[in-house]
Amino acid sequence: MATTEHITREETTTPAVRPDPCSAVLYVCAERGIYLPELPAARAEEEGRAYAWTRGWRVAEVIHDPTTEDPEPLHRTGWRRVRTLAAAGTAATVIVRWPAVIAPDSAADLRHRETRWLQERGVQVRYSWEPLAQQETRRG
Repeated sequence: MATTEHITREETTTPAVRPDPCSAVLYVCAERGIYLPELPAARAEEEGRAYAWTRGWRVAEVIHDPTTEDPEPLHRTGWRRVRTLAAAGTAATVIVRWPAVIAPDSAADLRHRETRWLQERGVQVRYSWEPLAQQETRRG
């Protein structure tokens, strides 16, 4: 007679969700401008959409977060949404303008942690800022 104590690994492990390879999530976290507060975020979104379009990707969702002094990405509502979408297999790519959007250079370990977390779920992080996008293209 089997008891509930004999649960197999297969019964407790959730199946891996394969992300749609043509779908991307665009994450925008930009400082507010002095004279035109919404302009930096609007430019980052426009740049991210253009980056996705040139690669034939569909932007499944655009997520905005205000900038904060707290470097921990998990303290931001928008970044937690990015993780939720990644875990659900909504997109194969997260587009950000540059690495510091995830976590500042002073907290690079947090950025690496988040990038690894996404990669473990089959999601890549791509940078839409032209100099970084060109480096990706050269690397292949």
